[in-house]
Amino acid sequence: MPRVKIPPPYRGPTQGKAVIEAVGESVRACIEAVEAEYPGFAELIFDPSGRVQPFVTLFVNGEELGRSEADTSVGADDEVEILAAIAGG
Repeated sequence: MPRVKIPPPYRGPTQGKAVIEAVGESVRACIEAVEAEYPGFAELIFDPSGRVQPFVTLFVNGEELGRSEADTSVGADDEVEILAAIAGG
C-alpha cells in the first residue's frame, strides 16, 4: 500500500501522523484517501479546482513531480511525499 509522508505544517488534520498508508493508484487518489480518513487534509494540497496549491511540491520515491502531475500512477511500495513551502520574514 502506498505511503503518504505528511509534512509537519499539515499534520493538524492527520492528528499528528507523519506517515499514512493510503489505498490509491495515483498520487491524487492517495491524497484523497487520506482526506477520506482525515477531513480537511486535501484542501491543504489542492485548490478548489483540483490543482496543486502553488506552495506545495509533490514527490514520488524522491522524484519531484510537475505541478500538473498529481495523477501520476503509484504502486503498492511507493512513497508519496508532500513538501510544504513555508514563507516567513
